[in-house]
Amino acid sequence: MNFTTYDAFNRITPIEMSRVIKFLHTHLEQYSDAESAIQKAIAYAVKERAGLGGYVFTMEDNGEIIGAVVINKTGMEEYIPENILVYIATHKAHRGKGLGEKLLQYAIDNCKGDIALHVEKDNPAIFLYEKLGFTNPYLEMRLKRNKN
Repeated sequence: MNFTTYDAFNRITPIEMSRVIKFLHTHLEQYSDAESAIQKAIAYAVKERAGLGGYVFTMEDNGEIIGAVVINKTGMEEYIPENILVYIATHKAHRGKGLGEKLLQYAIDNCKGDIALHVEKDNPAIFLYEKLGFTNPYLEMRLKRNKN
């Protein structure tokens, strides 16, 4: 099992970006976003700009992606966490083997600063996040506007 880190200094190729987008779109299942949204999050993570950017971490086995994480830097570390975990997924055929925990721990170990994430209340990954030290100190509220 190999880990790869992509950021502003270790550039992701267009072919590799496409592989990660397709992997996340497929293996996020009901929690997935459109491929265009995933592409935007990855492009943000790997673009070099002062204080922003982020990370894309992949876990591979025999050349196949079996896990991926996208973390974006917020640039607002004085008042919210420095990083937001945007996407994390493991290959559905490899779930239940502790790979999600290894992948998330790798991401935690390779990010500087605090990490926030949003998770739907019925997502079973909540238990993994809590196990690795994430807490839920706030209630998130959103104002959703009509896009007309």
